[in-house]
Amino acid sequence: MAHTSEWKVHLYLFEDEGTTKARVVLDTGTTTLTGHGTAHCSPADTDVPEIGDELAAGRALYDLGRQLVVIAETDIGAEGAPVAEKERSPAVGWPM
Repeated sequence: MAHTSEWKVHLYLFEDEGTTKARVVLDTGTTTLTGHGTAHCSPADTDVPEIGDELAAGRALYDLGRQLVVIAETDIGAEGAPVAEKERSPAVGWPM
């Protein structure tokens, strides 16, 4: 069964005094989901806005991806199929 669809994603970044916030909005045509991410620059570090953008955007996308997986697992369960056990990967990078 062939299937083609287009989902639209918008990523918004806001930076103020060493804190970068990201919001990513996914529009599937039937559902809208929003992911959020934040990055903080340590006072001891050089302020490089691009790094804050990358971290905040990555965290927002990770949040969105987590939401999509939860929805898919719920849909799988509703179809009567078993849902695989969840694995937790170790946290890496700067604190959220």
